[in-house]
Amino acid sequence: MTRWIDLEGAVNVRDLGGLPTNDGGRTRRGRILRADNLQGLTPGDVAVLVGELNLRHVVDLRSTAEVSLEGPGPLTFVPEVRHHHLTLFAEGGRHTDVEADTVDNTVDTTVDNTVDNTVDIDRVLPWADRALDEELRVTGFYFGYLRDRPDSVVAALRAMALDDGASLVHCAAGKDRTGVLSALALEIAGATRQAIVEDYVATGERLELILKRLRGTSTYQGDLDSRPADDHRPRPGNIEQFLSVLDERFGGPMGWLVQHGWTSADTEAMRARLRD
Repeated sequence: MTRWIDLEGAVNVRDLGGLPTNDGGRTRRGRILRADNLQGLTPGDVAVLVGELNLRHVVDLRSTAEVSLEGPGPLTFVPEVRHHHLTLFAEGGRHTDVEADTVDNTVDTTVDNTVDNTVDIDRVLPWADRALDEELRVTGFYFGYLRDRPDSVVAALRAMALDDGASLVHCAAGKDRTGVLSALALEIAGATRQAIVEDYVATGERLELILKRLRGTSTYQGDLDSRPADDHRPRPGNIEQFLSVLDERFGGPMGWLVQHGWTSADTEAMRARLRD
C-alpha cells in the first residue's frame, strides 16, 4: 500500500504510517500526515482530508512572513480543523524570518507597516552550497530550528500527538522543516533509522512538482528560478548526520527533547498515535 495521498492542490502529502519499527511492528496509518504548502487545496482535497481522513489538527511550520504573504488557506475556514502555527525561525520586531530584533522586539507586526515581510529562501529551502560540505550546511540549518525555537519543536510534536483525529504537519516544500519534525516523531514512536531516512528522502520523488508549485507563487519564485532543482534534493546523508549528532551530543533525539521539557507522558501520547 502506498503512503502517498494524491491531492489536486498539494503534491508532497504522505502518511507516516506503515513504516517498520525497531520491535518488528509498523507505524499506524491515518494518524499523522506530512505535506507541502496547503494554500492550493481544492474543495475536493478538503473533503478528502477532513471527511475521509478525519483531519483535525494542522501544524504549520512556516514563518510569519510566509503565512502573511501567502494568506489564509482553505483549511483555515473549516471549523473542525484546529491550526497550530509554530514557526521554526527566531522571530521578533521588524525581522520576521531572520534573527530576532532584540532592539525593537516589541513592535506590533500586525499593524506596523515597516515590518519586513520578505522570506529568506536560504532558510526556507537550505541550498546545497558546493563550496561547503553539503551535509554540514543543511544539517546546520536543521540544528538552527532546534537552537532558535525549541519551544516550537516541542509544541509541534505535542500537537501532532493529539488524539482527536488525524494531524498534518507542513511547511512550504514539506522537505526540511517538515522532514525534521517527521523524523523526530518517528524516532519517538520507535521507527527504525533506516525507515526514518527513507521517509525523508521520499520527498525527492515529488521534487520537480514541489518546485513547480513554489515557482508559481511570488513568495518563493524569484530565488527558485535561478537555482537547479537538484540543489534541493533531500539526500540520505543530511538526515543521517542530523540524527548522528543528536546521538553524540544528547544520547539521541530523546535526550534533546527531555532537556527541553518533553515528558514520559508526551512519549506515551506519540507512541499511542503512531504504534499499532
